[in-house]
Amino acid sequence: MSSVLRPAISGQDPLVTNKYRRISSHLAIAPPVSVVIPAMNEAENLPYVFKTLPDWIHEVVLVDGNSTDNTVEVARDLWPDVKVVEQHGKGKGDALITGFEACTGDIIVMVDADGSADGEEIVSYVSALVSGADFAKGSRFANGGGTSDMTLIRKLGNRVLCAVVNAKFGARYTDLCYGYNAFWRHCLDKIDLDCTGFEVETLMNIRVVKAGLKVQEIPSHEYLRIHGTSNLRAVRDGLRVLKVILRERSNRRALRRTPHAAQLNSGRGEVS
Repeated sequence: MSSVLRPAISGQDPLVTNKYRRISSHLAIAPPVSVVIPAMNEAENLPYVFKTLPDWIHEVVLVDGNSTDNTVEVARDLWPDVKVVEQHGKGKGDALITGFEACTGDIIVMVDADGSADGEEIVSYVSALVSGADFAKGSRFANGGGTSDMTLIRKLGNRVLCAVVNAKFGARYTDLCYGYNAFWRHCLDKIDLDCTGFEVETLMNIRVVKAGLKVQEIPSHEYLRIHGTSNLRAVRDGLRVLKVILRERSNRRALRRTPHAAQLNSGRGEVS
């Protein structure tokens, strides 16, 4: 998955190839990029979302959460080649897992459908990945990031939960509950997502650290949702995030004990 140069085919000019996608005047990549957008009744917001997506991406995967408006029709009008996947379960985590399974690109980018994310930032995420990172994590609180859509209680809760994850898992995150991330597709095999709600973002952040993957934070600005209201509930979803943290911490302790227990059992077997 090299991001720079591959050996040229014999007799072929290495500068003349259609395998590379021009991103800017100084950057081109070979890996195809898939953008996953989970959406439910976001027809009014999709024009703003798709307008900022770069034209060099490989595919857009829209996961439709049983919308009752014309979300799917709008997406197809805006991006004729969009891959629409129907969500059979419920929740953001379920939608993302469904979308990831449908991706064919080597790099996967997660983008919300409410207009709060700027698609032009995708180049920063991809640049981090092709430069050596496994997981490019958006951060509203890294130097250069920001948010226009976060209440004081959500900001405080995010800071506390982030501090807990950093302390318990050895991470160095500045942001925790943010859904704008990108990663190499092969990372999915190492993080094995298994939750359905908004806490999926926290689960990803914890498991990439537990898997020893290289993480790079990307400063990102979160804008106000343009139309409609969010399904996020600060207290309810904050408790679900905390539950995930405690579960993952408990699992980590269990894994630490397992090798020791196995060694003892092995030793007893030899003695007998």
